[in-house]
Amino acid sequence: MRADARRNREKVLRAAYEAFASEGRGVSVQEIARRAGVGTGTVSRHFPTKEALYEAIVLDRMEVLAGAAEGFAAERGPGEAFSAFLGFMVDEGALDHGLADALSGDGFDVVAAARGTGHDVVEVLGALLARAQEAGEVRGDVDAADVKALVSGCIARGRGGADEAARRRTVAVVLDGLRPRA
Repeated sequence: MRADARRNREKVLRAAYEAFASEGRGVSVQEIARRAGVGTGTVSRHFPTKEALYEAIVLDRMEVLAGAAEGFAAERGPGEAFSAFLGFMVDEGALDHGLADALSGDGFDVVAAARGTGHDVVEVLGALLARAQEAGEVRGDVDAADVKALVSGCIARGRGGADEAARRRTVAVVLDGLRPRA
């Protein structure tokens, strides 16, 4: 790829990330092109559809989330790693509308998109959940899909990051509800 084409692709990706984060999946290709300072044809040369561009952004975000999960697992015990990752996902989703849309499954199958990349966040979440359950720190009757739905609810409560205290409170209630009962 020529240097100018590579630079344009990076500009498009940067602009798309910012546009999807601030406006969600509904942002237009024209708006992304405008923010990148390129024409819509340039966007289309690199990403033939808006969905392909969105998928590239989401997969990048999934890589960040998966890396964070690995870090939490390496640095903390099972229950704490699970709790920290859940909180991290909520924080990231509350500030990034595009990520929130992907995690909620709003017209985009994040699991299918991430399959085979090593960055399947639901799989990573499931592994952290299983370890926390094996350690007796999370109740055994929930699965990764349940937790993903709870994360989406927490994100919806804190979307836009306007009320961080409410988001933290909601995460605390969810984590309390996930603890095993005597």
